[in-house]
Amino acid sequence: MTQELIEKSKKYLWLPFTQMKDYDENPLIIESGEGIKVKDIDGKEYYDGFSSVWLNVHGHRKKELDDAIKQQLDKIAHSTLLGMTNIPATELAEKLIGITPENLTRVFYSDSGAEAMEIALKMAFQYWKNIGRPEKQKFISMQNGYHGDTIGAVSVGSIELFHHIYGPLMFESYKSPIPYVYRSESGDPEICRDECLKQLEQLLKEQHETIAALSIESMVQGAAGMIVMPEGFLSGVRELCTKYDVLMIVDEVATGFGRTGKMFACEYEGVQPDLMAAGKGITGGYLPIAATFTTEKMYQAFYDDDKTKTFFHGHSYTGNQLGCAVAIENLRLFEQDQIVAQVSEKAEHLHKLLLELKDMPYVGDVRQLGFMCGIELVKSKETKESYPIQARMGYQVSLKMRELGMLTRPMGDVIVFMPPLVSTTEELKAMVNIMKQAIHEVTCSEQ
Repeated sequence: MTQELIEKSKKYLWLPFTQMKDYDENPLIIESGEGIKVKDIDGKEYYDGFSSVWLNVHGHRKKELDDAIKQQLDKIAHSTLLGMTNIPATELAEKLIGITPENLTRVFYSDSGAEAMEIALKMAFQYWKNIGRPEKQKFISMQNGYHGDTIGAVSVGSIELFHHIYGPLMFESYKSPIPYVYRSESGDPEICRDECLKQLEQLLKEQHETIAALSIESMVQGAAGMIVMPEGFLSGVRELCTKYDVLMIVDEVATGFGRTGKMFACEYEGVQPDLMAAGKGITGGYLPIAATFTTEKMYQAFYDDDKTKTFFHGHSYTGNQLGCAVAIENLRLFEQDQIVAQVSEKAEHLHKLLLELKDMPYVGDVRQLGFMCGIELVKSKETKESYPIQARMGYQVSLKMRELGMLTRPMGDVIVFMPPLVSTTEELKAMVNIMKQAIHEVTCSEQ
């Protein structure tokens, strides 16, 4: 039966962000999960070291979340939000507005983080048109930025490997540098931050009259390799957007819902965005719900007797009752178990564990904010020389980690570590030890 399933997966499936030749050589099918571990069809257990792609909060098969879905199933599984609403979607909206930055007062639901960003871009574009400033049509995004894989989200992304092939499909956007301190010439956080803000301001000075909005990941660029912004950068971007009358879209899809040690990462610098996208942890990692938040000022620009000012956007499963019901229970557990405070406290312990990796001969940099961590592997610690692309060092280390009982997906040669938020200090230590062993065995054998 096991081999039969593997052969079916090879024959019929096309997996996301996966070179299928790699999958055929190293297939894996997950059958079940319990707590922070998952089990494959052979019965082998693995630590879920990347929270099933950055979204699991309370672990797998959390009884309260399971029960919330079952109870909602006794009422209704889904009805549309086009022109009407439902009970869970309405109640969840109130709870979400209660925990987001205070200037955000409206919720627009969707099914994924990419869609939440797509919605934010379309809202920003139409907002200026609705208020009589149609010339503001352009967007600024950050170099190395990633906001998802729909065409709009790709257009404001800037990861060459992911995005360049779709160039002819994309609209043009301005790219502004992000402070990547480890790879910067100065290596100084403040100098790097100020240089990037200076270049952004120059761009805004020249082009602000045609720019609708700026999009930016909040505090950490995830897909770029867990690049943590130096203190003052995100708030500096907010100040420049305000100064030059440009909307600020903050992407909290990966960083939101406690992942960084704050409910939303923009809280670290008191940033109040004009639009904010969130997803992943919103349902505790159970069902695909995402949300775009915006201000009352923006909402009112669409509220009119002129029907052409309507926001013409929607998804079939927008505001799905099952997803919203489990999201409500997820937020209740956040409050009951003080998840955000726990992450903040355990992140200090995790920091000490990660210092052991930083001393390893082929680890160039270790970056962390809360439970968002990246370990950058380098061929030379002294010169920061990267491994050749063909070596696929990050991928090889992740395969070794899998062999040792832990799952993750690297970003190039950056090993991603984003464990479920309920991971205990003992479990964190066990997972870091697996990373340490895998990095040692693979990097040293390559020398």
